Amino acid sequence: MPVLLLAEHTNTALSNTTEKALSAASAISPDVHVLIVGDGARAAAEAASRLDGVTKVLLAEGPHLANQLAEEVAALIVPMMAGYDALVAPSTARGKNTLPRVAALLDVMQVSDIIKVVAPDTFERPIYAGNAVQTVRSADSKKVITVRTASFAAPGPRAGAPAPIEAAAASAAVGISKFERAEIAKLERPELTAARIVVSGGRGMQAGENFKKYIEPVADRLGAAVGASRAAVDAGFVPNDYQVGQTGKVVAPELYIAVGISGAIQHLAGMKDSKVIVAINKDGEAPIFQVADYGLVGDLFQIMPELEAELAKPGK
Repeated sequence: MPVLLLAEHTNTALSNTTEKALSAASAISPDVHVLIVGDGARAAAEAASRLDGVTKVLLAEGPHLANQLAEEVAALIVPMMAGYDALVAPSTARGKNTLPRVAALLDVMQVSDIIKVVAPDTFERPIYAGNAVQTVRSADSKKVITVRTASFAAPGPRAGAPAPIEAAAASAAVGISKFERAEIAKLERPELTAARIVVSGGRGMQAGENFKKYIEPVADRLGAAVGASRAAVDAGFVPNDYQVGQTGKVVAPELYIAVGISGAIQHLAGMKDSKVIVAINKDGEAPIFQVADYGLVGDLFQIMPELEAELAKPGK
């Protein structure tokens, strides 16, 4: 049977986390159907149909599905699962909100945050804040799986004609939850989980204004996203959507620059898969240096302006 992939999207655009989750779904089965749930989401469905590995796109639309509430989406998916072996979704806030409900309604165990598909019923997932990898084999007839997208590469565009788009019958409104409002941050920089370069600050930044004064100029020079440790978020230096770590966002950029971050396990769990890690810290014994490829010990309030000035030179 095919695999059903629940897409992450904004009705008008498809998230790159869907593309990465598609790679995981394709490793389970070569026959992957992408489910777009929303209202006025034709553009997202067309984007999904152009991805390599997608054999069909199912478009379920309705006013009660516009905000993709977990109760409404789960009520739609559960009857559909008769035709699928597995349901896959990115391990985002939306995926982690919806799939546990689907698993409960199907009376199966969820396999969360996979980083590798060993076989259609066997997966690897991190445990103990990423310090160990667990191999899980599911005996359930229906697999419900969330994917740590930082561990998978996007498959790229489709070579031939787009996959067919079919209308999926939308279930009646459940009506047990209500959408109140959305507060969406508009960023001029790349989205944190999709950025090639991330510059993160920690408790060592000492104040929120120091992020603007020292972190953001370097990030802007590099075209990077800005992140933060949990300590910096808890201290109120930056909003919580900047948080990288076990209880924040998991990133795996080509370059990760950690500024004033000690390297607590909580933070390392969210960034240690970065290709190149650069640590800047005044404490030469900070745990961050154990995972860093390059380390610079010194006063970050002196180092960061010097780095920004160097990047500002012509040809940099």
